[in-house]
Amino acid sequence: MPSTTTGTPPSTDDASLSHGLKQRHLSMIALGGVIGAGLFVGSGAGIAAAGPSIVVAYALSGLLVMLVMRMLGEMSAAHPSSGSFSAHAERAIGPWAGFTVGWAFWVLLCTAVGLEGIGAAKIVSGWLPGTPEWAWVALFMVVFCGTNLAAVKNFGEFEFWFAALKVGAITLFLVLGVLAIAGVLPGTDSPGTSHLTDFMPNGGEGLVIGLLASVFAYGGLETVTIAAAESENPVKGVASAVRTAMWRIALFYVGSMAVIVTLVPWDSKEVVEKGPYVAALDELGIPGAGQLMNVVVLVALLSAMNANVYGASRIGYSLVERGQGPKVLGRVSGGVPRIAVLASSVFGFLCVLLSYWRPNDVFAWLLNMIGAVILVVWIFIAVSQLRLRRRLERETPEKLVVRMWAFPWLTWVALAGMAAVFVLMAREPDTRVQLYSTGAMTLVLAAVGYAWQKARARTEG
Repeated sequence: MPSTTTGTPPSTDDASLSHGLKQRHLSMIALGGVIGAGLFVGSGAGIAAAGPSIVVAYALSGLLVMLVMRMLGEMSAAHPSSGSFSAHAERAIGPWAGFTVGWAFWVLLCTAVGLEGIGAAKIVSGWLPGTPEWAWVALFMVVFCGTNLAAVKNFGEFEFWFAALKVGAITLFLVLGVLAIAGVLPGTDSPGTSHLTDFMPNGGEGLVIGLLASVFAYGGLETVTIAAAESENPVKGVASAVRTAMWRIALFYVGSMAVIVTLVPWDSKEVVEKGPYVAALDELGIPGAGQLMNVVVLVALLSAMNANVYGASRIGYSLVERGQGPKVLGRVSGGVPRIAVLASSVFGFLCVLLSYWRPNDVFAWLLNMIGAVILVVWIFIAVSQLRLRRRLERETPEKLVVRMWAFPWLTWVALAGMAAVFVLMAREPDTRVQLYSTGAMTLVLAAVGYAWQKARARTEG
């Protein structure tokens, strides 16, 4: 076991950033980061397509995500960096790879900030009719931009309480759901297995649609490896987060899907219109539960905004530190890359404005372009781990605090799973456009990154 797990914080690739995140912050970010906005907001469409077999879809994609997190954890515990998988890709494959995956992820996070802001604004304007949605988005942007500008501990404190509320809410939901299914919740009758008889109502095609929806609901788990670089003990934080990922995914994602499809008919309109969690609580007849769940969804969206502003600024900062972007983004004051925070927030709000100004062309194109970025990130993680593991075993075996299971076989299984998802996306009309758009952006970034790498090599030579 390396000394970095017990003594003072180890050096990372980001010496000028502060180490203001405490272990309690990182633990809760890891726990709450699993419960993303995609789980609350996007799972309804998956249930409508796959029916009860959505449980299988979430289990399959959850297994893939666990393998990805294990690979990422192995590399991040050995080399903590705010660049996370981007820095690992550069170390394993070359600067062009770090450039490609880093900037693709930055665009994804900044766009997601805008999308989550729009979702949060719709909820609040629903409570306060007549208030403009764009004004609420602007307010949320100012709050989280200010939070991230001040100090990293502010981000950590916001995420700590956001995550605590999400974890508490979904745990209570699971407890109530299990009691209702068991027939011991007062005032409710157990549905038994009556809603599960038509397990795969739309056949294999419905399961595929549900599988694709579930894959993208897991986005956001990477934030903990970015945040770990600014924690008191990066190695311990990453190791703990990765080792508990399995039960967290099984409980919060697979478990809640199982409860929902048991309680509510899969073809109920409310599953899509109100959201699956609100529909399930309404089915139990708990007064005000639906509105309370909307508060939780709002918190999940705001939490995702906060985390994505943070993640985008740190990825951008790391890229610049490695000479792969405008130097101005690398300026640090008070341990915070403030220009990167501002740039990420501005890009996110620009996406919001585009959703109003050009919803049918520019904004739609942007959404398609980021549609499969998370899969591109996962592929770079797997390839990087394949290449770095042997190097670590040979050069610094003491840094292998977290080890990928059954290496290299499960890494290859994960890559095969990602390839299968790509094939499934190419088969579906709705996701095919996303696949091609993301592919085009990735190729452009790779070409620019490779040209930059060659030019830099000539200059240094």
